Amino acid sequence: MNKITYVTGNWAKIDSARQILEPLGYEIDNIKMETPEIQADDVTDVAKYSAKWACQELNRAVLKNDSGLFVKALNGFPGVYTHYADDTIGEDGLLKLMEGIEDREAYFKESIAYCEPGCEPVVFEGITKGHIAKEKSGKYGWSWDFVFIPEGETKTLGCFPDDERWKFWSLDSYKKLVDYLEKKK
Repeated sequence: MNKITYVTGNWAKIDSARQILEPLGYEIDNIKMETPEIQADDVTDVAKYSAKWACQELNRAVLKNDSGLFVKALNGFPGVYTHYADDTIGEDGLLKLMEGIEDREAYFKESIAYCEPGCEPVVFEGITKGHIAKEKSGKYGWSWDFVFIPEGETKTLGCFPDDERWKFWSLDSYKKLVDYLEKKK
């Protein structure tokens, strides 16, 4: 069985990776460690750099994820600054920025970087489309879950319990990773 270390403390990310990869013969463990996050214009560059750094530090195959919320009317903000925006202005600040704006289209971009020792990272992306609500709602999840409405839905992610909420996220990045790993065998 091939072993991959997911560099994250986020149980939902670990669970997603295990559900997809373990039936295919990949053992997923995890380690929570701080990795450098470069200043970049794209979450893909951040994931790639962090994966290579973690792979070199741990000397084993790793997965590293970076994601961001991109709001069309705000020219992609918060984008790569999603975590910072969450810590500073939060959902209330985002809603204030969106006051009077009708086009509320937004998406989450997830980049998963896979890196093996001595190799360059390979990145796989997934997009979860939706829009920003006009007010916060829900009691499940955290942060942007209370303002992000997935495509085709009328309620925010925060209105769905964990076992339902994760069904709305794109798994494209993991599917692309599986294709890549299977071709390497």
